[in-house]
Amino acid sequence: MRAALMGVGSLGTIMGALIAKNGGEITLIDANKAHVDAMNEKGATVIGKMELQGIPVKAITPEQMDGIYDIVILLAKQTYNDVALKQLLPHLGVDSVVCTLQNGIPEETVANLIGKERTVGGVVGWGATFREPGVSELTSDISAMRFEIGEIDGKKTERIEQVSKILNLVGTCVVVDNLMGIRWAKVIQNATLSGMSAALGVTYAKILDNEKATACAAYVGDEIVQVVRKIGIELVDLVPGWSYYSLAFDDQEGLEASKQWLREYFLPHRPLKASMLQDMEKGFKCEIDYIVGICSQWGKKVGVATPTCDIITAIVKDFESGKIPMPTMACLDRFELQEKW
Repeated sequence: MRAALMGVGSLGTIMGALIAKNGGEITLIDANKAHVDAMNEKGATVIGKMELQGIPVKAITPEQMDGIYDIVILLAKQTYNDVALKQLLPHLGVDSVVCTLQNGIPEETVANLIGKERTVGGVVGWGATFREPGVSELTSDISAMRFEIGEIDGKKTERIEQVSKILNLVGTCVVVDNLMGIRWAKVIQNATLSGMSAALGVTYAKILDNEKATACAAYVGDEIVQVVRKIGIELVDLVPGWSYYSLAFDDQEGLEASKQWLREYFLPHRPLKASMLQDMEKGFKCEIDYIVGICSQWGKKVGVATPTCDIITAIVKDFESGKIPMPTMACLDRFELQEKW
C-alpha cells in the first residue's frame, strides 16, 4: 500500500515526522521546494510542545509524483484545491481514497474533483506553526493531538480503518459515523478562536485574556449553533464531554458561561496563532471564506443573522485587498455586540 500526505505545512510536517518515527511509510508532497529539500537533506524537525530533531522522511514536489497512491491524506489549503487535486488525479486508482483533513466543509469540493467514491474526510484537533523549511512548531499540548475521520455516508469501512491506522501513528484517531456533525463542530472551533485570531492579528491567549474579544468569539459560536440547528445537523463533541451547544446563549448569564467554556476549552491551545493569520503575515490568501465565510453563507441560506462572522470576514478581506494594514486588537472597535435579551 502506497500512502502520501499532500500539503506539508505546519501540521503535515509534524505528521510526517511522527508517522516515519513510529514505523509508518508515507511520501510527503508539497509545492514548496525549499521545504521539500530541507526535509530530504536534514529530516523533519518538530519544536515547541514536542521535540523531534531531523526525522528522516521522503519528500517530493507534485511534479515528482509517480505511480498510484492508495491512500492520500490531504492537508493543502482549500484555496489550492483546484491545482493540487488536478495534479493528484492521474495518480489515483479506482480504489484509491483521499482523506481531506482540510478546514471548513471541503468534502463536496474534493468529491467534485476526484469523485465522491474516493472521498472521505475528517478533522484535526490540534494546531502548529510553520517556522522555516523543515521545521514546524507544535503549539497545542500533545494530549490534544486527536483526529476524527469518517465516510461521508457514515459507514464503517475497511478503507477508513486503513486511514485510521496511519493517523494513529500521530495521535488518537477515532472513526465516526456523523462526519458532517464533526465537520461543523470543527468549523465552530476554528471560526471562534481562529477567526478572531485572524481578525485581531494575535494568538489565542490574547483573545482569551480580553473580555470583549472572548465575547466576540462566544457570539461567533452562538451564531453557528443557530445555523447548524436550522440545517438540521447534530454536532459531535470533538473533545469528549465538551459540547459545542454550550456556546449558545440567550441572556447575560449564558454569555458569561459561553466565555468561560471557551477559556477552559482552549486552555491547551493558548500559544496558537491561527493558520489564517500565518498566511496573512506571509502575504498569502487565507482560508477565511472556507472557515468563517461559509458560516455567513449558510446563515443567509437558512435565515440566520451572522453579524459577528460577517465582521471577521470583512476585516480579513479588507486586509487582503490592501484597505487596512495587518489587523491588531484595535479592530475590536469594529465589533458591535448586540444583546439578544
